[in-house]
Amino acid sequence: MMRARLSLERVNLSFITSVFLASVAVLFISLEMPKVLARDRQILKLKLGFMGSGLQKGSLETSGNIENTESNINSQTTQHIGTIGASNERANATFYTLCRNEELYQMLETVQNYEDRFNSKFKYDWVFLNDYPFTDEFKRVISHAISGEAKFGQVPASHWRFPDHIDQQKVYESMDKMDSDNTTGDYLGLPIPYAKSISYRHMVEPDVKLYCDIDYDVFKSMEQNGKRYGFVISMMEFEKTIESLFKEVKNYLQMKGVSRLLEDTDNLSDFVYDELSGDYTLCHFWSNFEIGDLDFFRGREYNEFFDYLDSKGGFYYERWGDAPIHSIAVSLFMQWNDVKWFSDIGYRHPPYLSCPLSEEVRLEKKCSCDPKQDFTMDAYSCTRFYQDIIRDKQKSQGSNP
Repeated sequence: MMRARLSLERVNLSFITSVFLASVAVLFISLEMPKVLARDRQILKLKLGFMGSGLQKGSLETSGNIENTESNINSQTTQHIGTIGASNERANATFYTLCRNEELYQMLETVQNYEDRFNSKFKYDWVFLNDYPFTDEFKRVISHAISGEAKFGQVPASHWRFPDHIDQQKVYESMDKMDSDNTTGDYLGLPIPYAKSISYRHMVEPDVKLYCDIDYDVFKSMEQNGKRYGFVISMMEFEKTIESLFKEVKNYLQMKGVSRLLEDTDNLSDFVYDELSGDYTLCHFWSNFEIGDLDFFRGREYNEFFDYLDSKGGFYYERWGDAPIHSIAVSLFMQWNDVKWFSDIGYRHPPYLSCPLSEEVRLEKKCSCDPKQDFTMDAYSCTRFYQDIIRDKQKSQGSNP
């Protein structure tokens, strides 16, 4: 697979937000597509996720003239700046989705849910990507449901390939072993490229659902409060799928002369590093819903870290995913109070649900989720652990998260 750096012009971006796909969509992809192609999609998701990639110039059709009109998304930048209420500027943001024509009505249900719960208030645009051209029916039906503008594009086939240095036979063997060990879980995911003229990205897939009204602009909230990363759900990773990951993380830190970051009190190293065992805690922020500072994820520090890990082949030979990579980078290279847990967002990515624990919040935001099914207090959740770390840091440093 080629390095995911496409040809749109560089612009200064600030934030990016992403919500990845529901397990039903994962199951669909894993059944519909060859195993290796499905895995390629996950690795491309990781590489495209925060590296400033975009669609080729002129590759998006807009809903204004879906038969003939193509537009470079860079030319649409000003359409993402608007006014909310009396004084608040809307963020430079868009929704992104990768799906297929046959998922039209699954996607329509998700679009309508997001419009009802959030987007009808803010009218952000929505970009849909496919590995084949979208049908006129798909474009017509989806465009009608969206309060902003719908755009449609196709991801080039060249972005689904293995790099030359990867032993494909070894990849097949590792996949078969994980299948037999039942460790693939909901790993197989879909990548979504984003255009460089967009500051925020919110990735939405069929069957993902919001359970509470979101009556504020989450993108603008991150910017105004100086937060660089936000999450809704956190959990533990399957250890067998990342057996060599943290060893390589420590090797990288030692090579760079920054091993001290593992014990730095100003970052969130406690979330990912266990001093007693000297190993990974297995905790990660679930990347199905994450908000990130694009200046960080497109910066030199993160990309050198990523390139080193990429050269080790663990994305192919093991099952390194985007969530632990993002989480380790955020925990080591950001300050602890750069991170925010969105406890007021009701969100489901099967099989896990985030439901606000406060009844007052649920009533105010008209939540329809069952708090008894909330994953926050589950034994495999890392959010309580995160909260304990934050409380300790607040006490010792007298700061607010």
